[in-house]
Amino acid sequence: MTAPTFTTSPQQTSGVQPNPLHAVWPVLRIGIAFVFLWTFLDKTFGFGFATGRDPKTGAVTPFGPEAWIHGGSPTTGFLQFGTQGPLAPVFASIAGSPIVDWLFMLGMGGVGIALLAGVATRIATVSGIALMLTLRIAVWESPNNPIVDEQIIYALVLVALSITPAARRLSLNARWQQLSLVRRVPSLR
Repeated sequence: MTAPTFTTSPQQTSGVQPNPLHAVWPVLRIGIAFVFLWTFLDKTFGFGFATGRDPKTGAVTPFGPEAWIHGGSPTTGFLQFGTQGPLAPVFASIAGSPIVDWLFMLGMGGVGIALLAGVATRIATVSGIALMLTLRIAVWESPNNPIVDEQIIYALVLVALSITPAARRLSLNARWQQLSLVRRVPSLR
């Protein structure tokens, strides 16, 4: 039995068979972009998923006092109560710091927007990997799997996205590459 082939006239005439993975990579890029963007949006507005939900009663207060736009800290809960291991005191000591809050939110929002648009992918993937590894170190031991958890998988996906040209399909990358600043500063690619 032979594998099914996908045909389109330009590729048939050139003799090159289309690769189904070329369609998977941009979808994966967009999907992981929403992981970062959702964290940013939920922390900013308190939609009631990770932010704005009372852990005891389950009551949701969207746009409530826990939302970043109303003065809530996007890092305090996790850094004070969600960290463990030998570095937990270090993470707890920076919980709620405005600098840490801003860096976290700029990282989550920036990585999410860049990946969604498919621009500045080098900076976005390196920043996303740094965020995921920092979260993994803060958790220290995953409650579900001591070796691999979602932060490690997200980091690996980001590595794959950074080295796969097909991941830039369905994006604004072609226009981004034409900007004079991007041409002058290769790390913005």
